[in-house]
Amino acid sequence: MTRLDPNEIQAQLQAFEDDPITEMNRHPKKIIKQNNMAFGTAFSNDDINAKRYLDAREIVRNNMLEIEDSETGRAAFQANDNATDLVDDFQFNHLQAMEDANLLKASLAENPWSDDYWAIYQGILGNRYSDPHYPSSSSWKENKDYIDSNTAKEILQSGSAARINALSPSEKYDAIIGDVTGSLTKAMWAEGQSYYDRFGKVETWMGICHGWAPAAYMLDRPTNAITLTTPDGRTPIDFYPSDIKALATLLWANTRTPSRFIGGRCNDKNPDTDPDNGRNLSDECFDTNPGSWHMAVVNQIGVSKRSLVIDATYDYEVWNQPALSYEYTYVNLKTKQVTNNLTEAIINLDDYDNDPFSRYRSHRAQQIVGVAMDFDYMVETLPTADNTDAPSKDAIHTARYLYDLEIDAEGKIIGGEWRTNIHPDFLWTPIPEGRAITAFEDQANGTWLKTNKPLPDSWQLAAIQASSQQSAPLAKIVEQLIVFSNS
Repeated sequence: MTRLDPNEIQAQLQAFEDDPITEMNRHPKKIIKQNNMAFGTAFSNDDINAKRYLDAREIVRNNMLEIEDSETGRAAFQANDNATDLVDDFQFNHLQAMEDANLLKASLAENPWSDDYWAIYQGILGNRYSDPHYPSSSSWKENKDYIDSNTAKEILQSGSAARINALSPSEKYDAIIGDVTGSLTKAMWAEGQSYYDRFGKVETWMGICHGWAPAAYMLDRPTNAITLTTPDGRTPIDFYPSDIKALATLLWANTRTPSRFIGGRCNDKNPDTDPDNGRNLSDECFDTNPGSWHMAVVNQIGVSKRSLVIDATYDYEVWNQPALSYEYTYVNLKTKQVTNNLTEAIINLDDYDNDPFSRYRSHRAQQIVGVAMDFDYMVETLPTADNTDAPSKDAIHTARYLYDLEIDAEGKIIGGEWRTNIHPDFLWTPIPEGRAITAFEDQANGTWLKTNKPLPDSWQLAAIQASSQQSAPLAKIVEQLIVFSNS
């Protein structure tokens, strides 16, 4: 039984027919599928109305591209909008073949895990999220002043288990690697200091979602809290699943990992649109073609059984969301009939008399079919001092997209048109064998097999170098923390 309501889809089609400009500018319907306690928008209403999230998104995306080692280009069913450049195992470019393979819906076997976006104004991993006295202010300076007045050194020397366990993820990490100078924590606050010195404030949207999104499915979920010790063996420190996730997110944010990208980019806050139907006229702002989107989602989630990251701009959230599942159905654009049978929905393009996008169709298009898709993706959650983590604590949202697909004489998907201008414009994923590592992993010799034993000396030295030179935790430590957490 499909969760896609035919009456709702038909109503949306009729609304588009009645007023296409309004519908093209309407946000896709978003449903909170699980956990309505997820992190919300980092933008004020004024920011949203001024479309400042577009500027913010571009900064995040540029930073990500500087960090990631892209295997392919990006920006528009053109050379940089080809689904085959993104997915692991591309098998299907025919709708009937997808239907025959039972791929009208698919879900990953395991959720990518939710995590915070570790905002810069909160000190990134310097955020003492479980400290009841930490201000958690929107002011970076107020948060930093509290840290300066209540130093990690003082707290560690106090011997208070409650205060020690409420240290930030980076402070805990500095402690177990024996870094008395607190290199990783200093790097976290230095990021905000540079913005504060320049602008007098730190924007609340700035964070490291570009690290969370791939880490969430490239690394296993940490499920249990673990207790580690400082190098002198005298100070036990609890690492909650949120602490371990934070370190994993930072590792993937600040190291270079080969990745694949497709899709467009649009920096124009008011791109020119077709006066008759509201369609974006800018090739850049058209973003990912619906044909590329459809083939990428079906082949990556349904065939390759691996997630991908979407740029979910319309949420005003953090723009990098790991995919979980999808379900779609067909729509006969002439009769508005909703069906799971392709033969009942596909029509000859010549028979689509009132095609609002006729002037934009490919000259190779012979047939056309409407598609309504529910797309589930993971959303950020706030960190907690919970001793356990599970998929039931994740936040999942569903976006509903309506688009059409153009089919050529051989039955192949060759393009299409969106029924909304607001849709994912950028898709990416690390390569399957990708591993986020620092430049100092080889210096960490030997093994670390017991949580009640300090890190080997060589691991400590390598970790301190990675903290001070790359502002990243050592991959060997992060990966071993996850092993400990799941043992």
